[in-house]
Amino acid sequence: MTLSINNNTLSLQAQRQLAEHTAAATKAIAKMTSGARIDSASDDPAGQAISERMSSQLRGMSQVMRNINDGTSMLQVADSAMASIGDSLQRLRELAVQSGDGGMSDTDRGALQQEATQILAQISDVGKSTQFNGQTLFSQDTSSIGGDAKVRKVIDGLKTGWLGNAEAMIKKYYGIEGDGADLKLNLSAIDDGQWNVLASVSGSTESNGKVGTLSLNLDMSDFGSGDTADGGTSSSFYNDRTIAHEMVHAVMDRSMNMVSLPKWFKEGTAELIQGADERLAGAIAGGGVAAVVAGAAAPDPSYEGAYAASRYLHDQLKKFGVEGGMKGLMTYLHEHQSANLDTALSAVTNNNIASASAFMNDFQTNGAAFIGTMNLSNADTGAIGGLDADGGPVRNAKDVVSDIGYTSADKPLQSFNMDFGILDDGAGAGVNRMQIQVGAGTSKDDLINLEFSAMNSSALGLSDLDMKKTAVALLHIDQAIDFVDKQRVVVGAASNRLDAAAANTQTSSINLAASQSRIQDVDYASTTAKLTRSQILQQAASAMLTQANGQPSAVLALLR
Repeated sequence: MTLSINNNTLSLQAQRQLAEHTAAATKAIAKMTSGARIDSASDDPAGQAISERMSSQLRGMSQVMRNINDGTSMLQVADSAMASIGDSLQRLRELAVQSGDGGMSDTDRGALQQEATQILAQISDVGKSTQFNGQTLFSQDTSSIGGDAKVRKVIDGLKTGWLGNAEAMIKKYYGIEGDGADLKLNLSAIDDGQWNVLASVSGSTESNGKVGTLSLNLDMSDFGSGDTADGGTSSSFYNDRTIAHEMVHAVMDRSMNMVSLPKWFKEGTAELIQGADERLAGAIAGGGVAAVVAGAAAPDPSYEGAYAASRYLHDQLKKFGVEGGMKGLMTYLHEHQSANLDTALSAVTNNNIASASAFMNDFQTNGAAFIGTMNLSNADTGAIGGLDADGGPVRNAKDVVSDIGYTSADKPLQSFNMDFGILDDGAGAGVNRMQIQVGAGTSKDDLINLEFSAMNSSALGLSDLDMKKTAVALLHIDQAIDFVDKQRVVVGAASNRLDAAAANTQTSSINLAASQSRIQDVDYASTTAKLTRSQILQQAASAMLTQANGQPSAVLALLR
């Protein structure tokens, strides 16, 4: 080995080793001090990138938990407000039930109306003032859950009396009823303007002569304009009378061989149930009695002629001893499903009326004289069971169909399954939509939409609540209660969903933190061992550096 003093190779090597061991010890101390395995990107570039992404998600999840807690609090505020509104609606219902007490005067009902008005104002105040963090929760939309006002009036009328009363009248005066078939309401099948075809019943012919797949079709140009319980106006036109007419068709469709019956009989008996003296008087004034009589025998008979012929037939049936007149004939047709009108007339009158054509010939001969005996100027409409037709009580235009319903609104017909379709759902009230971020990502699955419907008297369909119209008031209040209950279900479900999201976020956060720890956190056992090794090597290197630095002094011995 050569000796030199310009370059001490051993010292340089010892210095390099000492520097490396010192750096290793420093890095180990730094890791143990911070608790992190990765103090800089150079420690583990890939691990640093993964750890940072995890840190981002963890911080996002932490904020998500705060979001969920805020959302839960918001839903609790909304639910409490709707609970208060529900209590107010229950009180309104109590008032409506109380208003149905026949012993109450109009003054008493006026007092109930005053309390109802204040309750409705309170409901609107709650819907307007309920806030969370300065934000109004409920929508301020005033669109009614009842939908179109005219349609709602029609639905109300059908449910609270028109259908049920017509059905009861037909059973009482004709002795027939439906067989439980479906009857669907259709408000778009007729659109021919006002005062043309007001309504109809349509369906498909079955093999037994009955008519199935029934649809009750109403022209909204002629319905929903009146404010009275019978859907009437200041004239003698009332919606409930039209419904009574059409219900005769529906019941006959399902109780006898309807296809075999002549049209004048179908239309005439439908008119007879509610009377048509006003229509008959107008036809006579316009074209004379002879034209009315001839109109009954026409291939497409006039309503006035058909009505007059049915009145005459009712009178003749009673004359020949048929119990209930038209009722006896209808009952026979119901009990003998294969019978046509010829068979039925001959059977119930002991052949005094041999056939439908024989009767029509008789009416053509004697109809004008019979019409001359009819009182077309009094208040009675000429309806069966009334003063003019049977010597009963006066059945005037307004009251021929009772305004008092005898069936429940949820089942207005006893012998049919009435289907209101989507019309029964009304319209959805406006909603106030809010989003809650429940995930740390940016996908749509990381968002939950919260919807708060309008909660004011107009939106709940109660702005025109009238305690004097008990049945309609109860129907509307029940609809409002049902709506609020459904909205509370929506809020409750959203709250449960937030709870589930919170639980999922907590679990994910724990698992993600554990994953990050395995990447980022220092292993103290391993790092302590490395530090000890580095410190020992550092001390050894320091000692060897001292030895190496003393090596050039050996040159002096050569120079002595």
